[in-house]
Amino acid sequence: MSRPLHRLDLNLLLTLQLLLHERSVTKTAKKLSVTPSAVSKSLYKLREWFDDPLFVRTPQGLQPTPLALSMEKELSEWFQVATQILAKRSSDTPKGIHFQLMMESPLHMVTLEKLSQRIHQQYQDATVGIRNWDYDSIEAIINGNADIGFSGRESHPRSQETLDLLPYYIDYEILFTDQPMVFMHHSHPALTQTWNIDTFLAYRHIGIVWEQRESWALDEVLASMGCSRSIALTVSTFEQSLFMAAKSEHIFMTTAPSYCRHFTRHHYPELVALPLPLNEEAQNQLAIPFTLMWHKRNKHNPKSIWLRETIKALVSDCDPLAFP
Repeated sequence: MSRPLHRLDLNLLLTLQLLLHERSVTKTAKKLSVTPSAVSKSLYKLREWFDDPLFVRTPQGLQPTPLALSMEKELSEWFQVATQILAKRSSDTPKGIHFQLMMESPLHMVTLEKLSQRIHQQYQDATVGIRNWDYDSIEAIINGNADIGFSGRESHPRSQETLDLLPYYIDYEILFTDQPMVFMHHSHPALTQTWNIDTFLAYRHIGIVWEQRESWALDEVLASMGCSRSIALTVSTFEQSLFMAAKSEHIFMTTAPSYCRHFTRHHYPELVALPLPLNEEAQNQLAIPFTLMWHKRNKHNPKSIWLRETIKALVSDCDPLAFP
């Protein structure tokens, strides 16, 4: 006997789709940002609903039953239809909408200074919120509290912030790849010495808290060389670190993406930028892919599509890597 659809929690179907893709309760839990126990409970409910085990445990992982396999194509199509239905809500209400953006500072000031103007030209009654990228930004995108994120990720293989560790729900596109540079006041004594790793480590540094961590890929690279930085001061954004490095009363230096040269040229002309004194292999491990991120449910959302294309066009016009 068939059961009425309204009695089925449709979130269970999404869990089933992921289980078919991942063949693992643990991996599915990671994609959903829930505990493995929660996925196991959902699987129990699905087995009751379909009156079928759906998956059998084997040494190679979960193996779907014939019934589960027969639903794989339909579940994928259902997910696409659901996404398109969600998109219709945005296209039907073009006025009075809100944009919530999570963006690295000062990246949005360098590349996207015209973004709010473009938004209001397209959506006259829109309100726009821009928040600095932080530890909770990914969760805000997943929960629907943010439309889009734009921030640097890390390339170091031991980093927790690489693109392949983003949750399943997050789609992304790399807009450009940058390299970190060292910024210091033009009167800094290091500028009178040979610029090498010994000079770089001889002075104290301003550190950044990046997604609740006070160390990042640079520190991993230095540790592999048996070295470490001496951190005198820790702040929460690159913008703050550049502000402090521009003070002539101390001799701290800081490390920030090279796009910041444009920002410092206009706001802190007393700062000098130098490349990190590392070999090519180490530099490659520090590459920063600056990435646009959004939730999969917004893939076909007209508002989200317009926002992504607008940001991409502004970044392309700006060409942050061309700044001296």
